[in-house]
Amino acid sequence: MVLSKKMLFLYVAGLLFSIPYDNPVMANHYSYLSVQNEWEEQTAIDVEQAVNWTEQSDEDLKRVLGEPERKDQSAYGYVWWVYTNHENYVYQFGIKDNQIQTVYIIDDEESTEDYETLKERHSFTTEISYEQEQSYYTFRLTQEDIERRPLAKIDDHTFIQFYFDTFTDSLSAYRVISGDTLLTQRPYEIEYVGKLPEQSRLSDEDWNKIEEGMEQQIFDITNVIRSQHDITPLVHDGKAQQTAYLHSRDMSDNDYFSHTSMNGDGLKERLEAEQVTYMHAAENIAAGYIDALSSMEGWLNSESHRTTLLNSSYTHMGGRCISKLLHAKFFT
Repeated sequence: MVLSKKMLFLYVAGLLFSIPYDNPVMANHYSYLSVQNEWEEQTAIDVEQAVNWTEQSDEDLKRVLGEPERKDQSAYGYVWWVYTNHENYVYQFGIKDNQIQTVYIIDDEESTEDYETLKERHSFTTEISYEQEQSYYTFRLTQEDIERRPLAKIDDHTFIQFYFDTFTDSLSAYRVISGDTLLTQRPYEIEYVGKLPEQSRLSDEDWNKIEEGMEQQIFDITNVIRSQHDITPLVHDGKAQQTAYLHSRDMSDNDYFSHTSMNGDGLKERLEAEQVTYMHAAENIAAGYIDALSSMEGWLNSESHRTTLLNSSYTHMGGRCISKLLHAKFFT
């Protein structure tokens, strides 16, 4: 049986903008607690270290890295333990049943690996097999998958998903993932004989928690990507987030996907309605990704969305996720 890749249809909206110096916006900023331990002084986690973390326990993780800054619920049965300084790195460990099932790493020190080197090292291919009990699976990658997010098999139960910046041919981020978790997420087309794992049934309360986590992930990862390109980090803005929320909710409720609202309003009108003062503003929206992490890879490799992410004139950002949609607003 052949199954197309799974798309969660997370609606994400983000707004970036810059503030005029003589008329600052009153913003509600996130309050963060820094992880205070010796690990903060260490160098970045490399691929080999990330692979070694899989199937380690949450207690092992705490002994080495300390308590995470926050814990974000996911849509796939695990909880993200997030370690970040909101500018230079985001390290996320997916914990299920007290064990690490997946690791996501993005770091401004990890962006020097080029595509050809990693392709030669890991032999990127369009078909990768996986066996689980009496079931057999083949992940089929498109040419776009191979160029942007190739998959490499490390051992019988562990895989690495690389996220490349195709404009620079360099590694932007990567995800180490167990075979079982990969089957649950289904980011690629699958051909299989046997059965697929059951999907989690999520309540509205579950989705609210998942959305809150993804919103913070988008903000943090955006700043790391900007740091990879030596661009000043953004400040979170509450009014922009509310603007993104209202547009995301409207798109989700009315089943459309556009920068223009059903009533004809554009970004300018939506910002005015929320009394956001700005000099320049832009908006990124996305749908059809398995989570916030993969949506960021999509934005980075789309010329127009990338231009927004890496615009050095933007100073503030507010983003929202509505179970199906990712939405980020950027402004100066």
